[in-house]
Amino acid sequence: MMQRKARSKRTSRRVVVDPAHDTAEFGREFVADSFKPPSSEARAKWLKAKRKRGRPVEGKGAKVISVSIEEGLLERADALAKEMRISRARLIARGLRAVLASQGIKAP
Repeated sequence: MMQRKARSKRTSRRVVVDPAHDTAEFGREFVADSFKPPSSEARAKWLKAKRKRGRPVEGKGAKVISVSIEEGLLERADALAKEMRISRARLIARGLRAVLASQGIKAP
């Protein structure tokens, strides 16, 4: 049977604090009355932090649709999107904008 090495005990220094002194500010009633409204900068930070995460809005936002596309065409589109380092959705959106522009329709 193998013998284990004895571990040395680490000691830490404990700081003695006076809990009454450290918590005195919380013993007052209506602490919230001493608060002030946040500055415009602080409010902007709060609203930004509170905002839900998600994709950034482009134009009027995005709408999820279901479209049937011939498999060969989809494979070629996926290969092109990968080569261009863009998503399939962005490639399709670019194509739609190009078609609309060729027909004289202004796209957002």
